[in-house]
Amino acid sequence: MHLRFYNHERILGSGPSATVVYAVQRRDSNSGAGFGNVIVYDNLLRSGVETDSPIVGRNQGMGVGSSLAENSGLTNFQLVFTAGKYNGSSLALQGLFPVAPLGTVFERAITGGTGKFRLARGYLLTTEVRSTNTTLTGQLDAYITFR
Repeated sequence: MHLRFYNHERILGSGPSATVVYAVQRRDSNSGAGFGNVIVYDNLLRSGVETDSPIVGRNQGMGVGSSLAENSGLTNFQLVFTAGKYNGSSLALQGLFPVAPLGTVFERAITGGTGKFRLARGYLLTTEVRSTNTTLTGQLDAYITFR
């Protein structure tokens, strides 16, 4: 099964509704992936790249700056579907999130799911496709099998 959706993230400090928060910052850093930083997020999942595309769910999770070089972080998150065919279901994911230029493709593991995604396994390819001063939009391509 292949699913595509878009993660719409508010960048830290872009207003009172920003969805990324530093929970801990062990040292000064210009990077959200600074070693030891803990970031908690709750981003919108939409069916398209445009900000007025229908909302299909939320990307809820956390990341930890796990690289001394500050070029990646470990993420653990849920894609929680709140509308459409997969409403009430979720996918569990984990893996590295690199600090990389727009357009870079990276992979994380699908480790499980609930509802229509029970016993899901697979991988998620993420490509950051749009960036503004206040938002970052990623294209998420999930490739899912069931055991």
